[in-house]
Amino acid sequence: MKLQNSAAESNNTGQERGIEVYSQPKNKSYHFLSKGLCFLLCVLVPSCHRVWIREAYLKSAPKTRTDNVKEIIHGIEITDPYRWLEDGNSAETRKWIESQNKYTNVSIGSLAGREALSQRLTELMRIDNIIAPREHNGRYFFLKRQSNQELYVIYMRKGLNGEDEVLIDPHPLSADHTTSVYMWDVSKDGTVMAYAVQYGGEDERTIKLFDVDKREDLPDRLDKARYHSVSLKPDNSGFYYVRHGSDGGRLYYHAMKADPSSDIELFGEGYGPDKFIQAYLSEDGRYLLIYVWHGSAAMKSEVYYQNIAEKGPILPIVNDVEARFYGDVGSDHLFLQTNWNAPNGRILRVDLTNPARENWQEIIPECDAVLEGFSLVGGRLLVNYTRNVSSQLRVFEPDGKYVRDISLPAIGSAWAGGRCDSNEASLVFTSFHIPVVSYRYNVQKDTKEIWWQPKVPIDSNMFEVKQVWYQSKDGTNVPMFIVHRKGLNLDGQNPTHVTGYGGFNASLTPEFSVDAALWIEAGGVCAVTNLRGGGEFGEEWHKAGMLDKKQNVFDDFIAAAEWLIANGYTCPAKLAISGGSNGGLLVGAALTQRPELFQAVVCGYPLLDMVRYHKFLVAQFWVSEYGSAEDPNQFKYLYAYSPYHNVTQGTRYPAVLFITGDLDTRVDPLHARKMAALLQSASGSHRPVLLRYHTKAGHSGGLPLSKQIEDRVDTFRFLFWQLGVDFSERHSLTALSSPR
Repeated sequence: MKLQNSAAESNNTGQERGIEVYSQPKNKSYHFLSKGLCFLLCVLVPSCHRVWIREAYLKSAPKTRTDNVKEIIHGIEITDPYRWLEDGNSAETRKWIESQNKYTNVSIGSLAGREALSQRLTELMRIDNIIAPREHNGRYFFLKRQSNQELYVIYMRKGLNGEDEVLIDPHPLSADHTTSVYMWDVSKDGTVMAYAVQYGGEDERTIKLFDVDKREDLPDRLDKARYHSVSLKPDNSGFYYVRHGSDGGRLYYHAMKADPSSDIELFGEGYGPDKFIQAYLSEDGRYLLIYVWHGSAAMKSEVYYQNIAEKGPILPIVNDVEARFYGDVGSDHLFLQTNWNAPNGRILRVDLTNPARENWQEIIPECDAVLEGFSLVGGRLLVNYTRNVSSQLRVFEPDGKYVRDISLPAIGSAWAGGRCDSNEASLVFTSFHIPVVSYRYNVQKDTKEIWWQPKVPIDSNMFEVKQVWYQSKDGTNVPMFIVHRKGLNLDGQNPTHVTGYGGFNASLTPEFSVDAALWIEAGGVCAVTNLRGGGEFGEEWHKAGMLDKKQNVFDDFIAAAEWLIANGYTCPAKLAISGGSNGGLLVGAALTQRPELFQAVVCGYPLLDMVRYHKFLVAQFWVSEYGSAEDPNQFKYLYAYSPYHNVTQGTRYPAVLFITGDLDTRVDPLHARKMAALLQSASGSHRPVLLRYHTKAGHSGGLPLSKQIEDRVDTFRFLFWQLGVDFSERHSLTALSSPR
């Protein structure tokens, strides 16, 4: 489980998971109507008939016209009844969205439990919190949100014991607090900061430069666009950045005080929108590293470098190998992490004064754990592994000699990073029962001390965490974490929430989640599946769930639900699933392939029309992961599992809450619009199919804390309603008859 909508995740590439919740301003007239409906249901009607009347009322979902566009794709006729909903700006679509939001507000607005849920979620979320700091020249830069604030503020602290000084406060930037900020880079001397301004949940940002000593913006800024990297020169004379446009990514150099329109294009010509380019300066500013990723979680990446100090040309390190490479520079050596001839990963060392491939050295060979990343700190390599879906941190010398493992508090997730010229690393740890803790770790002395620990009001002793293995449809063993209160009664009646991701080489290691904590406090069960397509067991695990093998991911997820039922944790009437982005595709496929297995589904910012997905926004990035319907062979398997194309009229589908919004500039909201309309028309179960459609939220969040809490409340009310849970009493869970 993952704490959703945090500032630390605002630039995530698509790894959303867990119960995801976003906000929608309430229409006052419908709020009044929902109160009236609640009165009628709760006072005038006997309790034994309330569920029946609510279900009867909810049959009146907004009607959606069909145009039944027909086309022949590779010899197969496809009918698309809601093609017109792809145009999100048409007057008809906007009217339809308004009617859907009203229907959702009425449906959820009269449900019980708002006060108790709001109180508990406020206690859990409205706390002081700090994101792990970056240290530059004795100055610590970090994001901090106090308990009475809506947004994270950028702070700076001079020295460990200095006062926290506000640098950028986003609260005055928008009346509704939907404009946020985060750091992108800080100069080596700590006097200049590049930061991004994000409007709502858009992936596009405005980049600004800030004079830390004068506490004012510099005149240099980059207009709103999709930026993939910003890297300041150590002498503060300029910076390198990558901007992604309709023709693809391009690397530029901006000289301070120059007109951005005159910025020099250095690299990217010839690469199309399906390539992802990043560029970073080495710590000393001597070398510029350029990466070209062939799609998200690419099977291939290219690496180039330039000796800035000697004004040399841009030269290739590797651009002809079907493998991923990524690295960092220490002195004149490039350390490359790669899965080339090593599915679990290894690290190579390249002498940049003599970079020919025959001179490369393997310093850290592949092992039975998966190499997730590394950082050069204090002249050493701090390497992050995943072993049996849990983090392991190890320290090595630059020649690959093993130094030590770093002790961690428990099984969980850890990340660490720092600078090559400093012994101090920032280390972050979390687990299902441990909120995110930031440490200062000395890589030479092997000492660590807490830098920040949030005071989340939970009882960690009540959690029981276990990892189980189950067999998928083809016999593959798949792991799953199960978290619940100690002493759980395995009577098959526990409200259970299952989530997963299964894509883009992303690993779901144990993380703390407010949503999971509340669910477990209430007596429910949370399960996190580690599906094929992820990176938990290296590249082979990833390949086993991508392209023509994507169905394995859905089979793994369905098998997890079946295992939980067979082992007495729950039953279909008490089983809910959720996921976002690629995880939205996951639950969309699960609900269309096995509708009888689930009672309720939360599907956020999803991909659902897999025949046309590649035509919209930045979806060309994902063709290497999913394939494209333009290819006749890839079309066959995409069409076979595409949720939108596998809805059958009259099937008793689960209750579904779709979540999307206008400012999702990553996954086009047309997917949720079309699927909501189709399921409302097709479902024979009379369970609600709802759409929560935002105007200012998107794939990258964009909501202030109060709205995050409000939307979590509504999503929990939806799930508890469908699973027959009464949360009117705080921290209590009473089973009711589940709606049918």
